Amino acid sequence: MTPLPPLDDILGTARVVSLPLATRFRGVDHREAALIEGPEGWAEFSPFLEYDDAEAATWLAAALDFAWHPQPQPHRAEIAVNATVPAVPADRVAEVLARFDGCRTAKVKVAERGQTRADDVARVRAVRAAMGPEGRIRVDANGGWNVDEAEHALHELAEFDLEYAEQPCATVEELAEIRARLHDWDIPIAADESVRKAADPLAVARAGAADLLVVKAQPLGGVRRALEIVAEAGLPAVVSSALDTSIGLSQGAALAAALPSLEFDCGLGTASLLAADVVTEPLAPRGGVIPVGRLTPDAALLDRHAAADDRRAWWLDRIRRCHAVLERGGA
Repeated sequence: MTPLPPLDDILGTARVVSLPLATRFRGVDHREAALIEGPEGWAEFSPFLEYDDAEAATWLAAALDFAWHPQPQPHRAEIAVNATVPAVPADRVAEVLARFDGCRTAKVKVAERGQTRADDVARVRAVRAAMGPEGRIRVDANGGWNVDEAEHALHELAEFDLEYAEQPCATVEELAEIRARLHDWDIPIAADESVRKAADPLAVARAGAADLLVVKAQPLGGVRRALEIVAEAGLPAVVSSALDTSIGLSQGAALAAALPSLEFDCGLGTASLLAADVVTEPLAPRGGVIPVGRLTPDAALLDRHAAADDRRAWWLDRIRRCHAVLERGGA
């Protein structure tokens, strides 16, 4: 096992930021993140606030690997990315898509708590109208439907020519069932939470419950671990983000670049959902792609968007706890 960097070295460089969002996402208006500098450059640690230490420690392992160790050699210098459409009203879809320059694919959030299937249909219809017949549309339910709900919803959404449905149901068993029910509908199933939040990320592949995997560098423990999972699963992969700063997105881009095969546009364009970032040239899509390479945050932007003292203390204490989990071999 590779020794962990000393805790003092990690905390000594850590900067905690709070970035405003252009569009409310996951129920928040700001995204908090801790940025850490190591011998290889800057990395991000930004597990969502509700995650416990055991889960968040895997995100810290990813950040430490990226900041302290060279990464696998890339196979490509830029990554085609998709637009991400939060669960906004249909009349805001064009506004959101306009932030994603040149993207030919859109991932549309559906099954939002408190919304209806009619809201989802209207949103996806608006995306199809904005992108035209050549655009590609995928929907992401974040496990929000049961099998019957997923079947009804995806049958209704099928008219919009879906590229795939991401995590329509929560469990591996449900994914396997909905995949069987949709066999004749030509709607592939992608697994996200069933990979990144699972004790066994390969269970979904063994169960034949998905046609492709959605992988993320931070939640899976880093680029190398994510590459191992994709190789062992034997399924195509899409690399996505967790509403990261551009530093975190550069970690995702390193993963996407290192995959031997990359058939799908990746969910790494989400800097376009931020109203501010930590680098002078955010890793937002230009012509539908983002470049691969390490980034350095701008000192003035780190100061401008520094989190309040109590939030900085909260994140530094979280790093201490997660470092202790890693020292005990917990990730």
